[in-house]
Amino acid sequence: MAAVHRVVALVRPPQSTFELGCAAEVFGIERAEVAVRYAFGVCTEQPGPVATLAGYDMLVTDGLTALDRADTVVIPGWLPPEAAPSPAVVRALRRAHERGARLVSICSGAFALAHAGLLDGRRATTHWARAGQLADLFPTVEVDPDVLYVDHGDLATSAGAGAGIDLCLHLVRTDHGAGYAAQVARSMVMPPHREGGQLQFAAPPHPVQMDGSLALLLEWATARLDEPLTVDELAAQQGLSARTLARRFADQLGVSPGQWLLAQRIAAARELLESTDLPLDALARRVGLSSATNLRRRFLRALGTTPGAYRRAFRAGA
Repeated sequence: MAAVHRVVALVRPPQSTFELGCAAEVFGIERAEVAVRYAFGVCTEQPGPVATLAGYDMLVTDGLTALDRADTVVIPGWLPPEAAPSPAVVRALRRAHERGARLVSICSGAFALAHAGLLDGRRATTHWARAGQLADLFPTVEVDPDVLYVDHGDLATSAGAGAGIDLCLHLVRTDHGAGYAAQVARSMVMPPHREGGQLQFAAPPHPVQMDGSLALLLEWATARLDEPLTVDELAAQQGLSARTLARRFADQLGVSPGQWLLAQRIAAARELLESTDLPLDALARRVGLSSATNLRRRFLRALGTTPGAYRRAFRAGA
C-alpha cells in the first residue's frame, strides 16, 4: 500500500474559507469506496484563532513546524497580497522546498511564493484581477494571466479560487492517475479534468448570453468518443450553427469545441492506459483518435510524454 501523502495548508488572517476549502475538499475528505491517499492539516505562524473573510475565527493549533512534515504545502490565498511574509514564514517555505516538498498556491497565494523568491524566473499565474499587481511587484516572475494553473512539479500556482480545485485535482491525477482522480472528482460532482492551459473566466468585454446549457451535449459527446465526431455534428446535435456553438463553448467553457473534444479523448486514453493492456491501435480507436500514430502525436503534444511511457510510469507506480 502506498504511503499516505501529507498535505499541509498554511493560512493567515484574513483567510478565505473557500480557497482553504478547495484544498480541504480534495485532500482532506475520506470518501466511501475511495482509497485514502492523503492526510490533510492546517498550520499558521501564530497558532490560535485565525480571522476569516467569512466573519468568524477558526482555531488553528499547529505552527510552522508542521511544514517540516509536509509532502505538499498549500497556500490558499495571501491577503493583502503586497504584505511580505515574515522571515520565519519565508524560511519555512524555502526549507520545505529545498527538502523536496511540493509548494502549491491558490489564487493570491502566489504572492507568498513570490515574496519568498521561489517564483523568480518561473512561469506562474494568479487570479486575472491580480495578475498585473503580481507582475509589477515581481518583475522576475513570468506572469501568465490567462491560464487556470501552471505546474512545474516542485511549484504550482492556480488562478481564482475555482481554479484551485482544478489544480488540486490535477495534482491528484499526477500522483495517482486519472482513474483515482475521477473517483474524487465524481464524489465532488466536479468535471474530472480541466487542462491548465484553458482560459480563466475573466470578466468578458460584453455581456454573455447564457441562454442554453451545454451539459446535455457534453454528456452526449462523451458517450460517443469512439465515433469520428466533428464540430459540425456537435452543432447539429445542439441545433446550432458551428459558429454559434463555438461562441457558446468559448463563453461557457473557455475553449473551442474541437479543443474540448480532444481533451476528452486524451483523458479517456489516459484512463485506458492505466487500467487496461489494450494495444495502442485498439485504444486509439476506442477514444476516437483513429490510429496509434495519431494517439502518440496528440498525447505527446498534450502531455509531453508518449502513451507507452505514460503506461509504464503508472504501472510502475502501482
